Amino acid sequence: MKVIVIGGGPAGMMAAITASEKGDEVILFEKNEKLGKKLYITGKGRCNITNDCDNKTFIANIINNPKFMLGAINKFDTSATQKFCLDNGLKIKVERGKRVFPESDKSSDFIKVFQKVLDKSNVDVRFSTEVSKLQIVDNKVSGVFIGNELIKCDKVIVATGGISYPGTGSTGDGYKFAKDAGHNITPLLPALVGINLVQNVAELAGVTLKNVGCKVLRDGKVLFEEVGEMLFTHTGVSGPIVLTLSSKINKLQGKLKLSIDLKPALDDSTLDNRLLRDFEGNSNKEFKNAIGDLTVKALLPMIIKESKIKLDKKVNQITKEERNNLVKTIKNLTFDIKDLCGISSAIVTCGGVDVKQINPKNMQSKLIKGLFFAGEVLDVDGLTGGFNIQIAMSTGFVAGKSDIE
Repeated sequence: MKVIVIGGGPAGMMAAITASEKGDEVILFEKNEKLGKKLYITGKGRCNITNDCDNKTFIANIINNPKFMLGAINKFDTSATQKFCLDNGLKIKVERGKRVFPESDKSSDFIKVFQKVLDKSNVDVRFSTEVSKLQIVDNKVSGVFIGNELIKCDKVIVATGGISYPGTGSTGDGYKFAKDAGHNITPLLPALVGINLVQNVAELAGVTLKNVGCKVLRDGKVLFEEVGEMLFTHTGVSGPIVLTLSSKINKLQGKLKLSIDLKPALDDSTLDNRLLRDFEGNSNKEFKNAIGDLTVKALLPMIIKESKIKLDKKVNQITKEERNNLVKTIKNLTFDIKDLCGISSAIVTCGGVDVKQINPKNMQSKLIKGLFFAGEVLDVDGLTGGFNIQIAMSTGFVAGKSDIE
């Protein structure tokens, strides 16, 4: 069987490898000059390959269409990805949150594994080659066009990625192929992306907060909550817990607020008692000089302003009501959410080829025989921690391994 794979990211490379290993003749078309261009920049160039978790935990970290992924993760799980790396000479390590990285901290070393196995598997990789459209006859795929040139085949695997980081070649080609074949494309939204705030926080850009709580609220009701690390940007907030929240709120309507709890380990009463102790030791100091240990220095002006306590007020003159205000401010530093940062800066794309029209057992289209999809082009996305690359690995494996039905 002759197979054409479109896209040289992790899904496409894995699909090409597994198809070749079962005896298919495989051509992999990559429009860039090299493979895995987006992989090079993932994890700040370190590449979080997968997560060393069980399948139940993996599914719990999939935001959109987790049930669709059940079959694929059971056929090629996170330990299979790790074994693929180790068997092909890549040393790996497991860090906080069970995140798996190359031991070298170089994403290029992960890509070299693919290149090595593709060569060994005799996959015909063609760089700087862009597929313009598919040939579909009688609801069956029969080839692809490179410009006006038709290259015939029995099976096509579309693994073109989403539309995040378009500079890496993710420009939505796969959605066009899918749409032309009659597929529905669900709304494309940014996922794992920074959040813009209404308030001007430019002066706080670069300030990192560790071990804080972060909530998203609508009409006073807490919708989602995360604890961990975040940071301020010129237009809002980012960092691990913010990225997670962005993927949970990107489909929500209405006015949303973001509340930061600077002391999530302390309840209001415990924090109040701590303030009392601090104040007792600094009773003759002015308020502005007595709260330096509460949080990072850069946030103090905002906390002082929100607490409505006068800067030069002596600590021993602060009332219980003012202290309660201070506790409330520290536990609920609140901002209005403007919107999410653009999809071009998102780590992954939310939305894509409607999985209701894809067979989860083999990744084949339910509409067109011989047409398969894998990776980010599908309407499946996960949280940070290696889950999105694992989605690509698992769906690519299944798409490559499966016969036409």
